[in-house]
Amino acid sequence: MQELNLKALNTEFINKEPEEAIRFIVEKLGVSNVALASSLSIEDQVLTDMLLKINPKARIFVIDTGRHFQKTYDLMDETMLRYKFNFEVYAPESADIEEYVSKLGPNFFYESVELRKKCCEIRKVKPLKRVLSTVDGWICGLRREQSPTRQDMEIFEWDEGNSIYKINPIIFWSEEKVWEYIKAHNLPYNSLYDKGFRSIGCQPCTRAIQPGENVRSGRWWWEDPDKKECGLHLGGHSSVK
Repeated sequence: MQELNLKALNTEFINKEPEEAIRFIVEKLGVSNVALASSLSIEDQVLTDMLLKINPKARIFVIDTGRHFQKTYDLMDETMLRYKFNFEVYAPESADIEEYVSKLGPNFFYESVELRKKCCEIRKVKPLKRVLSTVDGWICGLRREQSPTRQDMEIFEWDEGNSIYKINPIIFWSEEKVWEYIKAHNLPYNSLYDKGFRSIGCQPCTRAIQPGENVRSGRWWWEDPDKKECGLHLGGHSSVK
């Protein structure tokens, strides 16, 4: 794996288009050694479009938690047909699900923050670690505007938890700019966005929000907004390696 000067890269790419950051990392690390993590969000649909235009053989994966909305699965189908490619799909270990649901019931994640994080670990984090063990870098659709926990993230980072590079090409984009790209390129998106959803995850932990609420306030709405994350993006990040 090549050693990259992340501080210099973040200075160089701060005013460049996201496609340039994507093309750079794919060329540096190799198309088989970089993967885009897609939750089928509007941000990830934008990155899917950009990445596949750069390299149609690019790797894009989805973590199927088993609790997604049907609309999310419908969009997954539509996206594969649109671009004539297949997502890599990773799922939780059945033994983990069986153990916790048998002991605590199907809705145990509502009982405490600790149990909710355990559910996220089983359904999201462990499958994520499996796929990230096969690459040297991953691309994410994170934006600073989304959450207080994302205010310090940069375009190029070192993911200490997974010992790989992490690239956030649209970290400085606004939600409005994401929608502008979606509409300009006529990209497929989850129809739940038209019903008041602005951040879509597992069905039991996601709800529509009211005008003026934070974009992620519909996720784990019963928790402190300054701290809530599922664990996928809390691996310890640095812009200097």
